Amino acid sequence: MTRSAIPLALADYRAGNLASVARALTTVGADVRLARTAADLHGAAGIVVPGVGHFGATMALDDVWRDALREALTRGVPLLGICLGLQWLCEGSEEASGVPGLGVFPGVAAHMGRDDESAGRSIKVPHVGWNTLDIVAASWLLAGVETGATAYFTHSYAVPPGPATVATSTHGRRFTAAAESGHVAAVQFHPEKSGRVGLTILENFVRRAGGM
Repeated sequence: MTRSAIPLALADYRAGNLASVARALTTVGADVRLARTAADLHGAAGIVVPGVGHFGATMALDDVWRDALREALTRGVPLLGICLGLQWLCEGSEEASGVPGLGVFPGVAAHMGRDDESAGRSIKVPHVGWNTLDIVAASWLLAGVETGATAYFTHSYAVPPGPATVATSTHGRRFTAAAESGHVAAVQFHPEKSGRVGLTILENFVRRAGGM
């Protein structure tokens, strides 16, 4: 018997190209619905918060959004953050210090070149391209992904490893590549651009949202 597609809400707060994320989620069994307002989250089995660019763009996720997301999390709805979405699920970012994150994960995103510049080294920022993942903790999101697998990154800020970190990567310094706490998970890279590894991760999320 064919399973029905899992209804997912993809948060559209004008901070990224949603089309590729939606296509990838559809490929792994999701019925993707764009959520342009917090009310559009209603009825979703899972929620995805993507994003690229400046952290200040997350100001669009105002108190109404925050309340709706926290209510969904209280009900056990799985949530996935992608790239800027991971940073927003943390406490915030030095890129826009006056804009708070949702605070699900501890930590603040910092500029990737800061430590290296102070030590007299230089690295290329933004960090763009394929990089390896180091799995550091058990994770339902990363099931089937092994240490050494590669994923596609594009970012200038990153969150230092912390208690929610389940995978790291290194570009100048080690940073959080994936974080997870209960039914909330996030990745700094772009799974929709990361080939089979990325599809495996999205499939794990859709499976979690579907209770499979």
